[in-house]
Amino acid sequence: MTVSPDLRAAGPVALPHIVAVDDDATVRALIADYLGQNGFRVSSVADGRAMQSVLEMEVVDLIVLDLKLQLEDGMTLARRLRDESAIPIIMLTGRRDEADRVMGLELGADDYLTKPFSPRELLARIRTVLRRRHAEVRQGRPEGVRAYRFDRWELNLNTRRLRARGGEPVLLSNGEFNLLVALLGAPQRILSRDQLLDLSRLHNDEVFNRSVDVQIMRLRRKIEADPAQPRFIKTERGVGYVFSVPVETVY
Repeated sequence: MTVSPDLRAAGPVALPHIVAVDDDATVRALIADYLGQNGFRVSSVADGRAMQSVLEMEVVDLIVLDLKLQLEDGMTLARRLRDESAIPIIMLTGRRDEADRVMGLELGADDYLTKPFSPRELLARIRTVLRRRHAEVRQGRPEGVRAYRFDRWELNLNTRRLRARGGEPVLLSNGEFNLLVALLGAPQRILSRDQLLDLSRLHNDEVFNRSVDVQIMRLRRKIEADPAQPRFIKTERGVGYVFSVPVETVY
């Protein structure tokens, strides 16, 4: 795996992160070099396993995926990506592979380019897809936020995946995910049960505000070293809950 130079030192906002999946080293270098010169950070990988490693370790904004990988089925990778995350996908296909393009779009890919392609056109399509995605309002995701980090944990809002640094991903239910997003979006502020219901939309699934207590209990079991003596999610008796440690927001 090769990664283009990290230009984030130029400012506090992280550059959009693109993963290019292609078993042709020349194509990978072309994508990495051109996008790297135009305000993107690029991880270029040759196969699905390397792609998955990047997804597990970092926040990813968009994937450029060749559907004709030699050793594995790019369509299978696209299907798995769409099943597991909402990360935008731009497919690369052969000029005559109309059936693949149709199937890829039906699987949920956001756009496609045929090989050989112009790097300038790829850049334009990436920018268009990202603008469209940023304009969407999705349940449980504050607009523009890519991830939250606290202590040694990261909650990736693209993949809806929670993981401790160096550890395996922790599976969250929809309710647990939305509640954790609400807490991380207002760190060190006391939130009432009613506020948490509204912010996390738990009322779509549960009627009574005691459902917040159940979700808090489940979250503590997953992130606290000692759920009985919580360090992150603390109870303010008679008021609600507070996420008590600093939170870093990744845009």
